[in-house]
Amino acid sequence: MLTCSVQANPIFEQKTDAYALLIDDLCDMATPVFRELAARYFPPLEAALTQRSFAGAAGDCVLITGIDGSRPVAIIIAGLGSMTRPHYDRLEQLRRAIGKIARAAEGAKVTSIAVAFPDEHWFAVDPYTVAKEIALSFDIAVYHFDQYITDPARRYTRDYNLLLCAPELLHKQITLGIDHGLRIAYAVNQARHWCDLPPCVLTPAHMAEQAERIARSHNLTYSIWGKKQINDAGMGGLIAVSQGSAQDPRLVIMEYTSQKKGAPRIALVGKGVTFDSGGLSIKPAARMDEMKDDMAGAAAVISTMELIAHLQPEVHVVGLAPITENLPSGTACKPGDIIQFYNGKTAEIKNTDAEGRLILADALSYAVKHYELDAIINIATLTGSCSAALGPFFCGLMSQHQELADRVLRASRRSGDRAWPLPFHDDYKVAIRSTVADLCNIGNDSYRAGSITAGFFLQAFVGGAVPWVHLDVAGTSFNVPDISYYRPGATGFGVRLFADMLLNWHAAY
Repeated sequence: MLTCSVQANPIFEQKTDAYALLIDDLCDMATPVFRELAARYFPPLEAALTQRSFAGAAGDCVLITGIDGSRPVAIIIAGLGSMTRPHYDRLEQLRRAIGKIARAAEGAKVTSIAVAFPDEHWFAVDPYTVAKEIALSFDIAVYHFDQYITDPARRYTRDYNLLLCAPELLHKQITLGIDHGLRIAYAVNQARHWCDLPPCVLTPAHMAEQAERIARSHNLTYSIWGKKQINDAGMGGLIAVSQGSAQDPRLVIMEYTSQKKGAPRIALVGKGVTFDSGGLSIKPAARMDEMKDDMAGAAAVISTMELIAHLQPEVHVVGLAPITENLPSGTACKPGDIIQFYNGKTAEIKNTDAEGRLILADALSYAVKHYELDAIINIATLTGSCSAALGPFFCGLMSQHQELADRVLRASRRSGDRAWPLPFHDDYKVAIRSTVADLCNIGNDSYRAGSITAGFFLQAFVGGAVPWVHLDVAGTSFNVPDISYYRPGATGFGVRLFADMLLNWHAAY
């Protein structure tokens, strides 16, 4: 567990195991904090940094062992890079520098760290935001999925004490930032944990139980539908995908109601395939184990619902998560089948591995019918095409509602869960037309652009009246390299974005 607090005294007066400084690429080592830290614990500090070619660049991090009397202490100097980049890039540089500090502390086996609070003007934000990002980034950096590792030597501690040292006049903002940062980090790590669990544990029923636990604990309105209720409602997509599994599907519906009269009503819809073999259109064996992560969208939505119960933004939020497995068997959905969805539309199944859009179709059409909504955002590990196009650092964003798309893009840039808009033009829409049903669940090969054509399939279940954004997180939800605050495994992508978007819904930009 990470504990984080703010202290008025400078870092060199704290009795801790480690002292951490953040330095930009101008590499100013003449500051009073740097000079006093060196004088007390390691006089040749500047020379040592020069010897190790430390230049304050993004990614630079040096750990030096100093001495406090007879006690060894760690001095960690992390580079921020250029502070002339756009402010959202600077915030990401801060997050990654904090991740480097966490990794250095982990390697040195120090658990109490004093951090000199950086100048918030470097990042063009307020002290609240800087503190939030520091606490959040450190906490997600030390997450490690070790539930099934029995060797204690292979398990990392998560018990850290982080002291942010700053002038007293900033303490109120910093304290609030720490609180919000830790709450967001908890939600991110919870989503990661669910994604990292083996699919024999995180079944549709188990995931629905987690949602029910959260809803009960926080007095959220909720309902959990089982197979009969799903079938009776005519949700043919969710039923079809679940046919090959011995595990019954679930539909999770959670609702947070703001106390603010007339608050905007937002729906978050997340894909929840707890294991995706591809069904009868079976996937290659290589990396199929990672398909336990195909419920990352649902994990992000359910964790976000718990988060907003704590933070209480002035918006109404309904979270929907259709949850199932996609497996081959004698009862599995077959290529050539035609199914009917909750809103009455039909689709021809040509590839059973294009299953996420089928279960989202039912959830989206339910949301549109039963709620007066101002916006819908769905999140899904939907297509390998999006992962191929954008790689692991940006999710794909598709929408024909520019105002909502811009709102989501701003939140993505500020939060670090970065999105990139794909062309979502009607020229692609014809690709999903079927000759025997309303729609086909894969796009015609002539149009390629599989992530975009999948988006148009989903659009058919939203209509044009409610602003809608589709986020394809297939590349960003698992095994993202080169980001210091992630380890191999799940990332919890989407939680930070949703938190920023919902908390800042009424902000003027």
